[in-house]
Amino acid sequence: MLRESYPFVEDSFSRFPSQSNIYGLCQAGEQELLAATLKGKVVCFRYQELQQKVRPVAKEVQFTYIPVDAEIVSIDAFNKSPPKRGLVVGITFIKDSGDKATPFLNIYCDYEPGSEFNLESIAQSCLNLELQFTPFQLYHTEVQCADGGSETVFLLSGHDQRIHLYKENASLHQFEEQPVERLFPELQQLPSNVLWLDMLSIAGGRRLSAFGCQNGCLGLALVNQTGPEILQSWRVQFDSPISTVLLFPLSCQTECIQPSGEKSMEMEGYNLLVTSNIEMAVIYRDVQERGLSWSTCLSESDQWDAVLCALVIDLDFDGQKEVLLGTYGQPTGGRHDGQFQLQWRRSFKSPLLSIIYLDLTGDGLRELAVLTLKGLHILQHSLTSTAALVLQRLAQRVSALTANSELESAKAQNTEDVPAQKQECTTQTPSN
Repeated sequence: MLRESYPFVEDSFSRFPSQSNIYGLCQAGEQELLAATLKGKVVCFRYQELQQKVRPVAKEVQFTYIPVDAEIVSIDAFNKSPPKRGLVVGITFIKDSGDKATPFLNIYCDYEPGSEFNLESIAQSCLNLELQFTPFQLYHTEVQCADGGSETVFLLSGHDQRIHLYKENASLHQFEEQPVERLFPELQQLPSNVLWLDMLSIAGGRRLSAFGCQNGCLGLALVNQTGPEILQSWRVQFDSPISTVLLFPLSCQTECIQPSGEKSMEMEGYNLLVTSNIEMAVIYRDVQERGLSWSTCLSESDQWDAVLCALVIDLDFDGQKEVLLGTYGQPTGGRHDGQFQLQWRRSFKSPLLSIIYLDLTGDGLRELAVLTLKGLHILQHSLTSTAALVLQRLAQRVSALTANSELESAKAQNTEDVPAQKQECTTQTPSN
């Protein structure tokens, strides 16, 4: 039974010249998206002011060294970790040379001051790397350096059952492949081709790493980033290929006796969402402490074909996380309210491939970008309901401030009265 109405309205739809895939959408900077199509085209999507109105604009970006007959496999982008500056874009593609298909990884980065974030300039500054494997997901993550700083690197999974690490060589001003075990010992000796990878830095200089494989194997590791050193690792076998793994924080109730006598308290834990091709989506709770031993299935998540993408965010601003699932059968939706239950569905005209939640318009309110087989949908929160919620929260805040002010005034009054009462009692006490 559906409990809530659909919380979005569609603002725009951009049709692409050819279809995309599950690795074909990424955020580039604060307010831009890059979407790659299979026939060698990359489209930049942003909002900009035109005729005194903020309007969506989709424009093809001409990235160099991508042949017209190339098939783009994956795309990813990140801003360099401070104090370094600049946007880095990575694109993997396969070039059909007639007798054989050759895979490549192109990394785009402009080092000229003033051009580090200019997408048109970045698209012309290319490092072209020929690959010896068919690429899958291109992923970036931040790692700790020996000097105490941090650096962002690319991780690329391939059909060779390996994850490949690409790190910037500062002296040469270019990225180069390095042995993955130097920074990511948990990504060695993989049981199958990795289809999806996710990582999350947590307290104490540790890292959670999760990967999902083509043979259905799910892997999770807790790593001390100093060293680095694997503290614990877990694996579980599913019956179909893993399509998505997603690590996220979520508060949970734990049994703990407090001095007041209360037996439960709310703790912040880290959780893992796992989707596969034919089985129900699963959430593993408190994975940094319990590994893969505490799981919750998302009911009805296997009713609309394979789940291809997922997202965990607070969509209705109530402090509770919602789980969004995008499927080949098109519906999406879901919510956490102690347990996870289906709240709403929304159908699209073609299969869903990727979902990103970001502030495209720069107004402080995020949009939901949904990549489908045919193009890019931009969904916005209803301004009417959002404005009503803001007014409600402001009224509650004013009421709370007023109550606190009255309480402080009463306390101050009581404090002023106490010395006078004591003095009166003293003067009225007879002496012997």
